[in-house]
Amino acid sequence: MTKLDISENQVKIVYLGIGSNLGNRIINIEKAKAYLVNNSINLISVSSYYETPSWPNPKNPRFINIVLKAKCLLGPYDLLDLCKSIETKLGRVKTPKNSPRECDIDIIDFKGLISKDKLILPHKMMHIRNFVLLPLFEIEKKWVHPTKKIDIKKLIFSLSNNDIRSIKKN
Repeated sequence: MTKLDISENQVKIVYLGIGSNLGNRIINIEKAKAYLVNNSINLISVSSYYETPSWPNPKNPRFINIVLKAKCLLGPYDLLDLCKSIETKLGRVKTPKNSPRECDIDIIDFKGLISKDKLILPHKMMHIRNFVLLPLFEIEKKWVHPTKKIDIKKLIFSLSNNDIRSIKKN
C-alpha cells in the first residue's frame, strides 16, 4: 500500500535524521546540512547534537545525530536520491548493514505520508530509536506518528530506561 504525493510543485514539510560515527562527526553533519541547503532544502529548525553508542554493536565508534525539519519541493524518491548522493559525497561506501559510516541521512517523516514499498514512510524504526525521538521532540513537541497515531511524548515514554540513559546531548 502506497500513498505518495505526486505533486512536485507543492512545498512539503519533512523531517530528516542525520548521523555520523566516522571521521569528524560534527563536520560531516554540518557538510550534509550544507549540501541539503545547496539543493533547495530549506531548513526550518535543527536539533542539538546527540551522542549515542553504536547499534547493534556498541564497540563501534559512538554516533552523533541530529534531526532537522525542512521545507522541500522534491518528491519523496527525489529526496531519497539526494540523501543517498550526499552520503556518497561525504565518503559513505557500501558496507554491511549497521557498519560505521561518515554520514547516514534518513527520511523520518515526509509530510505525514505513508509508504511501504522501496521507501518506507514514516521511517520503520524511528519510533523505538532514542537518537531520533529525543532530537525530534526538541524541535517538534506536537509531532504525531503518521501510522501509529501516537504522539512523540508517549513514544519517548515507551523507551527503556537504558535507552534514555545511553543518549547524551552535546
